[in-house]
Amino acid sequence: MNNLLTKLHFSVTHHSRVLVQAASVFSFSNISLRASLLKQHPLLGTLSANERQYRSMPTHGIGRYKYLLPKDMPKKKKDKLQMKQIKPGTETEYGVVNVTVSGYDMTHVEHYSQYIHNICNRLKIKVDESYALPTKSTEIMIMQEQGTKMYVDAVLKTHERVVQLSGLSATMCPVFMEVLLKNQPEGIQLTLKEHTEADYQSRFKARPELEGLIAQMT
Repeated sequence: MNNLLTKLHFSVTHHSRVLVQAASVFSFSNISLRASLLKQHPLLGTLSANERQYRSMPTHGIGRYKYLLPKDMPKKKKDKLQMKQIKPGTETEYGVVNVTVSGYDMTHVEHYSQYIHNICNRLKIKVDESYALPTKSTEIMIMQEQGTKMYVDAVLKTHERVVQLSGLSATMCPVFMEVLLKNQPEGIQLTLKEHTEADYQSRFKARPELEGLIAQMT
């Protein structure tokens, strides 16, 4: 009986020594780990022992948003504007017709072209497109009473708008023109003609320098 008690006491004391040694080793390793962290990150030395020490910097990635945006697609080059095929007329209806409004007052020209567009919508006349032509400038020269030199007295600017129609019937055309002429404002010129290739080219400003360089290259 005494032998059994001594053996039990010896085993308990042995286990307690092992636990004390393990605790001392763990505390020493924890201290060494903290010392190594302080050496690698000096800023962590200001933190107290009770504060949580993050394994990684908690502010990394804050403020970055570019990865959330969709990737920009490469911009496609605009195709060169090409002339549409001119629709020919028939016995009962016209082909492509240009209603041209011109005048010196841009406000009257713009409003009258809008009126024509609205009339076409009411009469169910198809409007292909409505566009403006380049403004033309006209200089008025006056000669001096004594002398031969001339000087510019005024510059007149002509504004033009075109409403392009298609499928205008021969029976509707006289009624349509009568309505437009009765509501034509003063100082505004109205012309109606079939669309041609020259009318399409007149939409663009001439560049003689570029045309001369192209002619030299060819």
